Amino acid sequence: MCATCGCGTDEVRVSGEAVASHDHSDGHDHGHTHEHGHDHGHAHDHDHEHPHTHVEPTDELRTHTLELETAVLAKNDELAADNRAWLSSRGIAAINLMSSPGAGKTSLLERTIRDNGPARQLSVIEGDQETVFDADRIRAAGARAVQINTGSGCHLDATMVRRGLDSLAPADGDLVVLENVGNLVCPALFDLGEAKKVVIISVTEGDDKPLKYPHMFAAADLVVVNKTDLLPYVDFDVDRCEKDARSLNPDVTWLPMSVHSGEGLDEWYGWLRGL
Repeated sequence: MCATCGCGTDEVRVSGEAVASHDHSDGHDHGHTHEHGHDHGHAHDHDHEHPHTHVEPTDELRTHTLELETAVLAKNDELAADNRAWLSSRGIAAINLMSSPGAGKTSLLERTIRDNGPARQLSVIEGDQETVFDADRIRAAGARAVQINTGSGCHLDATMVRRGLDSLAPADGDLVVLENVGNLVCPALFDLGEAKKVVIISVTEGDDKPLKYPHMFAAADLVVVNKTDLLPYVDFDVDRCEKDARSLNPDVTWLPMSVHSGEGLDEWYGWLRGL
C-alpha cells in the first residue's frame, strides 16, 4: 500500500510518512478510528477451518473514501500550482518522466546529459523508494541531481518536488527532469507542477500497456517507445501500441527510440529544445 495516498485498498488511508516528503499541515482531521467487529457471538473451534468472508464497503464508506481521495488530490494540485508558478517565473522547464521499472528512464537521461541534447543546463530530481543509485548515475554523467526516497510511497508528489527544488536550486532557464518512481499507475494522478509529462515504455514490456494503464497514456504529452533495437527478438507490435495510445490520447507525440543504438535521439533532443 502507498503510505502517501493510501492507494491499494478499498478504504483509502493516509498513514506513515514518506521520507523527506509528507506535509501534515493540510487542515484535515484524521482523528477517526476504524472499528473492526471481531465479536462473532460464537466460540471458535480451532480443530476445523472456517471461511472468512469480506464484507463489501457500505455506501457511507465509499463516500468517505471518495471524499478523502478528492481532498488528497486537491491539496496536491494546490501545491503543484505553486510549483508551476515558481518554475515559470524563473523560465525553468520541468518534465515529469514516468515509466515502469527498467524501461530506461535513467539510461535515457545519462545519454542526454553526455550528448548535451537539450542544449541547456539539465538537472534531475530522482524519485525511488530506496537507494541513491540513480542519482549517483546522473552525477557521474555530469549533471546535478537530488535523490528523493519515498519509503513505501509509490510516486512523487508536489510537496516532495518542492523540497527537491529547494535542495537542487536550479538556475533560471534550466531544464529540470523529475524522474518519477517506476510505476504506471499512481504517478499519472499526481500533478507535480511540470510543464510536460513523458511516458517511457520498452518493447520488452509488451504492446498492451496503453489499454492496461489508460490513465497514464491519456495524461502523456510524449510517449517514448524504448529499446527498439530489440524488436527482432520480441513480440511487440509498434503500430498496434501507437493505435491504442492514440485511442486514449489523439494528440500525443509518439517516438520510437533506442538509447543503445541512438535511433530517435535527434527527435528527442529536438523535442526537449522546444520546451
